[in-house]
Amino acid sequence: MSTPNFEQLLEAGCHFGHLKRKWNPAMAPYIFMERNGIHIIDLYKTAAKLEEAAAALKNIAKSGKKVLFVATKKQAKQVVADKATSVNMPYVIERWPGGMLTNFPTIRKAVKKMTNIDKMTKDGTFDNLSKRERLQITRQRAKLEKNLGSIADLNRLPSALFVIDVMKEHIAVAEAKRLGIPVFAIVDTNSNPDLVDFVIPANDDASKSIELILDTVCAAMLEGLEERKAEKADAPEAVEDKDAPAAPKRERRRIKKAAPEAEKVETADEAAE
Repeated sequence: MSTPNFEQLLEAGCHFGHLKRKWNPAMAPYIFMERNGIHIIDLYKTAAKLEEAAAALKNIAKSGKKVLFVATKKQAKQVVADKATSVNMPYVIERWPGGMLTNFPTIRKAVKKMTNIDKMTKDGTFDNLSKRERLQITRQRAKLEKNLGSIADLNRLPSALFVIDVMKEHIAVAEAKRLGIPVFAIVDTNSNPDLVDFVIPANDDASKSIELILDTVCAAMLEGLEERKAEKADAPEAVEDKDAPAAPKRERRRIKKAAPEAEKVETADEAAE
């Protein structure tokens, strides 16, 4: 697992914070200096925090748990969708459905509705409906797909959230905190890092900055998934090894059974002599 160095972070513009007047005092430990009224983030701290977050996310992926990526801001949407898909993780890039975590069963019902519409299309029920009904159902399906399509396979609450812009996704962060779900986030100088469990101090507005950080965490998660796959592949061999000692036992039983017959043969030979 390799984390980007100072030059790579600098080149991606991770160091640019917000205007001084918009800053959150809680971000003071992560601010290096102020230049032309803009706060500059300490990239050495960004690199250290990114490494820490990547290691934690790798362990979550290795244990087979899900991380939900959340980014509804324009410049982050496509990057998040691509990167989350590459590691087979769910994501939300449209409007955050209120109560998605705190009222999860209701969200699952909506996803089930979408699945039922798909079944209707496949088994021919859809063709028997009137043109108006088909149009209504198609629109409903499109709306559900837009909002919930990426979380269709999320059967239980995620083990962690990865958020781009804590302020914009404050509802998602609040729901996660209420349920005790750890939050990983790219935190800019205008946000409150105390709301997040794993802070990655960096520019959350530039697409290059977002992409570099996501590349790093997703590469770490992919490592975790590969390690999990390798361990699963080794598991059957371990089971076979456990069974291995049983063979000699059977062999010993066979020898014991054969022993009396051997003795009889020997006795008969002696008598003949």
